Amino acid sequence: MKRVVTIFGLILGTLLGGNGIYMARLCYTNPDFQGNDVLGYAVMVVVFSFTFFGIKNYRDKDLGGNITFGQAFKTGALIALVGSTIYVVVWLFCYYLFLSDFIDQYSLHVLREATREGATAAELADKTKEMADFKEMYKNPLFVVLITYAEVLPVGLIVALVSSFILKRNSGLAVKN
Repeated sequence: MKRVVTIFGLILGTLLGGNGIYMARLCYTNPDFQGNDVLGYAVMVVVFSFTFFGIKNYRDKDLGGNITFGQAFKTGALIALVGSTIYVVVWLFCYYLFLSDFIDQYSLHVLREATREGATAAELADKTKEMADFKEMYKNPLFVVLITYAEVLPVGLIVALVSSFILKRNSGLAVKN
């Protein structure tokens, strides 16, 4: 299982990290960039599909085609954890070494989107305070780690859960025709 978790976790983490860098870069290079949460989560689900393939690989190659729900979920959760950890490390590296003004850029992005969506002056003032509070919290490295994990790990665990239901197969329960 260690081999499967490592290989699929590294692939997953590389894709998540690359996507994260690309998305952060958009805040700097494209002032008209408009976020799309549905598309963002869809991309994450597609990337986390490597969890499905990791569980399937482990079931078929290492376990002779049989895996319990528990084994499948453990494998998938570990793949998601490894991939998410790589994503967090990549983000910390990029943020602290290259993008230390990211929160300022992100705040501008959020305020531009609110303006585009027709926010009132009071709503913009509230959003400005919210972003200032977020910037203050982001000064704490533990908060940065936790919020970065919170961006991706829940999606990975949901994909692992669904994949485990789909891929579980016990030889004692198999029906032969």
